[in-house]
Amino acid sequence: MLSRWDPFREFISLRDSMDRLFDRTLSRMDSDFDTVSWSLALDVVESNDEFVVKASLPGIEPDDLEITYSDNTLTIRGETKTEQEVEESRYHLRERRYGRFSRSVSLPSKINSDKIKADYNNGVLTLHLPKTEEVKPKRISVKAEGSKKMIEGKLK
Repeated sequence: MLSRWDPFREFISLRDSMDRLFDRTLSRMDSDFDTVSWSLALDVVESNDEFVVKASLPGIEPDDLEITYSDNTLTIRGETKTEQEVEESRYHLRERRYGRFSRSVSLPSKINSDKIKADYNNGVLTLHLPKTEEVKPKRISVKAEGSKKMIEGKLK
């Protein structure tokens, strides 16, 4: 079977090989340190009334999390402890992350910090950050003089 030569496929294959090389090198370096800092992946969704932030934190106790909100910036910090290695065993694959993590996100709207709610269920942290009333969209009715028709507009 003949296949057409695709230079991009060769490039992607080279890139994958380089990624694996760097992953192996960095994982060896990581094992040399007791604590390694890593970044926390987040989902941030905005609605008219609030921001909802979700983070997957399996195996982390809620008491080990520090969540702060200041100057329109949400910060989540914590640490996962490494498991003790058994001397007679060796890893074939070690991808779980251990160490300190921290993530800060600047939000584009003012938040009512007194009403922030945090839920932790099945390893997923969910934060509800309600917007202040002044930034929520308001509907304004406009009545034209001499006409019974009404025009509506939105104020942002």
